[in-house]
Amino acid sequence: MISGTEILVRSLSKTSVEDQHGNAWNYHSRSDRHSKIACWAIVFDLLRISNLFRAHVASGKVCFGINHEMRDFRNDRKKDLDLVISLPASTAKAGSRTLAGLAEHHRIELSAGELDELRALPELRQAPVGNVLLALEAKACMTAHQKALPRLYDELNSSHQTIHGSHDLAIAAGFVMVNAARKFLSPGRNERHHVDNEKWNVHDQPKSVNITMDKVKQLPRRSKAGTEGYDALSIVVVDCPNDGSKVELVTAHPAPQAGEVYHYTSMIDRLRGLYDTRFGQI
Repeated sequence: MISGTEILVRSLSKTSVEDQHGNAWNYHSRSDRHSKIACWAIVFDLLRISNLFRAHVASGKVCFGINHEMRDFRNDRKKDLDLVISLPASTAKAGSRTLAGLAEHHRIELSAGELDELRALPELRQAPVGNVLLALEAKACMTAHQKALPRLYDELNSSHQTIHGSHDLAIAAGFVMVNAARKFLSPGRNERHHVDNEKWNVHDQPKSVNITMDKVKQLPRRSKAGTEGYDALSIVVVDCPNDGSKVELVTAHPAPQAGEVYHYTSMIDRLRGLYDTRFGQI
């Protein structure tokens, strides 16, 4: 079963990001909680459906790293990736943090069934990173969509370039969350907000979602090693006013539909195929 998007919206529905003024938010641009939840969910789903990945985890052949710095050998640039799956460094010892511990740390909301599945899976541990097998980059576009597009594109584009400039066989996976809410309570404009004096950002929907998706779709994708682009890329659309109410997953158009390239399940299936094909001999 694949349920990463449900885990994401369930977790974001909790106002778990606190700012310096004591306000609690579903989402805050200065926090990386949303990206860590997305990356965690991707690894969890991959672990659930890939027999090879589970076997590598069970035997201790692979580990995970957080905010791992990758350096592009060709252009000598570096970038921190949200989460990577790798071979442990040659002298590495497994750390104490596990995938389950990471869920607790980021207050990821799991259903009873998902929690049972997690407990039954082999224990994936954090360790010093060796050769990277899979690198994940997660970004969000929650408000001021038009203004945010150049930076969003540049950050995503530089990620796959850095990943493959470091390790060409590494799988570069991108995840983009786009907000379809018609209004959004921006933490930057409401640092000392009160219910009777809230300053809302108003979005022209579905235009804002469409222009963001169109820009993300301009990112290069690759179907084989030795070329440039993302190996897998998904777009997830949510409805998040950021006012403490429940965050909803948008499944109707313009969100990617089942079977389409950018659908979350398509990305997970593609990651399984790529992982099983490229790393069967490690």
